[in-house]
Amino acid sequence: MCGRYASSRRPEDLVEEFEIVQSRVDTPLAPDFNVAPTKEVYAVVERPPSKEGEEPPERQLRVLRWGLVPSWAKDPSIGNKMINARMETVAEKPAYKRAFAKRRCLLPADGYFEWYPTSQLTKAGKPRKQPFFIRPQDHGTLAMAGLYEIWRDPTRADDDPERFRWTCTVLTTQAEDAVGHIHDRMPLMVEPDRWSAWLDPTAPQGSLLDLLVPAAPGNLEAYPVSTLVSNVRNNGPELIAPLPLDELGDEVLG
Repeated sequence: MCGRYASSRRPEDLVEEFEIVQSRVDTPLAPDFNVAPTKEVYAVVERPPSKEGEEPPERQLRVLRWGLVPSWAKDPSIGNKMINARMETVAEKPAYKRAFAKRRCLLPADGYFEWYPTSQLTKAGKPRKQPFFIRPQDHGTLAMAGLYEIWRDPTRADDDPERFRWTCTVLTTQAEDAVGHIHDRMPLMVEPDRWSAWLDPTAPQGSLLDLLVPAAPGNLEAYPVSTLVSNVRNNGPELIAPLPLDELGDEVLG
């Protein structure tokens, strides 16, 4: 799964990198080195025109909440459990299939975190987990494949600007060998030459899964980081700093 990631890019940099036509970011998000479910995140989407036939879909940068709430949900708290969607079943599961068909997005990240269970035990007798940060070898932006939904809050008036809640989820797949020993799942990446096809709300559904591939072997690097990241209240660039070798056990060093 993908349960934490880092996102420190400025919106103006994302606008340039992802060739955004319109930024819908009113208040920029602070750099976040410990993005957790229910937090607000940047997302790249393509929105169709208000009336068919007027204009082509427009690429936008928006702020969404991580944890997808289906349009039919009665309680938005369902989003707390829907932070990931499995590639293997995303086209069929009721919670995701409508978004997969029409509302796909890219979620820019510096990298993501996974926890590796070591042979050391905690006081409670459970395996101590060592966090790892996984990012592109070139330290570029990771464009994670995502879905988004727009949920209408029935308790709010029609003229309430907060009546619509925009939410998202990260698509995951089997981890490639280089990081598979840490965790068996990983976020799906979308290569730049496939961004347009993935975002296009009119793209034929039968071709979508072919656009998604795990990161090519060797394109990602993984290294152990401080356990401070395990507490969502901790935030800062020190969370993605490599852990000094003298703080690591032999099994983590390999």
